[in-house]
Amino acid sequence: MQGMNGTTEFWPRAIAFVDMDAFFASIEQWDRPELRHRPIAVTNGLQGTCIITSSYEARVLGIHTGMRLKQARRFCPELVQCPARPQRYAAVSSAIMLALQDITPDVEVFSVDEAFLDITRCQRLWGRPEHIAHLIKQKVAETVPLPCSVGLSGDKTTAKYAGKQNKPGGLTIIPPWQARQRLQNVPVTELCGIGRGIGAFLARYGVHTCGDMQHLPIGILAKRLGNPGRRIWHMCQGTDPDKVETRVDAPKSMGHGKVMPPATCDSQVIQTYLLHMIEKLVARLRRNDMQARRFFIGLRVDDGWIGDKFKCPTVTNDSRPVIKLCRQMLHDHWHGEGVHGVQVTALDPRPARQQMEMFAVDTSRQDRVNKVMDAINERYGEFTLAPAQLLSRSSMPNVIAPAWKPYGHRQFIP
Repeated sequence: MQGMNGTTEFWPRAIAFVDMDAFFASIEQWDRPELRHRPIAVTNGLQGTCIITSSYEARVLGIHTGMRLKQARRFCPELVQCPARPQRYAAVSSAIMLALQDITPDVEVFSVDEAFLDITRCQRLWGRPEHIAHLIKQKVAETVPLPCSVGLSGDKTTAKYAGKQNKPGGLTIIPPWQARQRLQNVPVTELCGIGRGIGAFLARYGVHTCGDMQHLPIGILAKRLGNPGRRIWHMCQGTDPDKVETRVDAPKSMGHGKVMPPATCDSQVIQTYLLHMIEKLVARLRRNDMQARRFFIGLRVDDGWIGDKFKCPTVTNDSRPVIKLCRQMLHDHWHGEGVHGVQVTALDPRPARQQMEMFAVDTSRQDRVNKVMDAINERYGEFTLAPAQLLSRSSMPNVIAPAWKPYGHRQFIP
């Protein structure tokens, strides 16, 4: 119920967005006190030349994500390079996400450093949404000494927009009854999920700001984009209907890829990169007790991707049948072009140990070998036991995937 002063004791819907500020860089400064208050840049290993993220001390000097390290050092000669430690970042993120569930069980891990909380149902327990937002910041501070920004509104999109407004360390509240007005002059491309492509489409209809959207019939977006188009129309009105999703859906595909040295033509090097991705993929399938039969195996060349979808004789989570498919792909599709990257994807992952196929080969011995190998690698580190060919694999460190989650099949660092 809304009072005469425009406020309510309880909101009909209340969504909070938590955004850890300069997360990777903040962890480096936390773990290494000598780096605090200094400009630092996190890169993918010491050989990495592209900045993943930087501290706020570096950002005020014009250094940003995606900038080359060489260019950044022209802005800031005293910049400190820090190799990324994805396992450490994942562990800290997991601790934060677990702590947030003390506020509400309705937590959606949006990325390694972002989360949505639906606090609608816990208002009678904790009080007004504004008070709960302060409790969220307090909970994060009690868990890790790292800065975070919080946005609060009546829907996910407006809450995320609010969370980006007063970084670092901010708390921005946009009550749901003010959302439409507050978004009125905001460019549509500032909202999460509206990229330049959709922005260009909207611009053709005169929609540049969220306020312009009210003049565009929702049916035009629905016809072009379907249900996502309908959601975009509501997002710009401050009424995003998307729910906070706490479940991790079963995987529709699982894949691993890696960038290669530009224009690689050495077949042995290409095969090593493919084997590297195959071993990572099958180990991940086994870790989640899954198998697959259909795989995409591809190479990125100057003109895009070459490769194809292939089928194993039976479902598998062993590398050997997938390696055969890899050799078939190279024979059929690669003709010596320079390769810039590789990709191996299981297209139909499914739970393992289902009913055996009538003519399936007995793989029990290899399954036992894989189980022992996985246990050793889990204890002593990835690829402690591995095919000899992988001794010459890429030395570039692993990274955290954008879709990382602290649980389920997305709890991996590719």
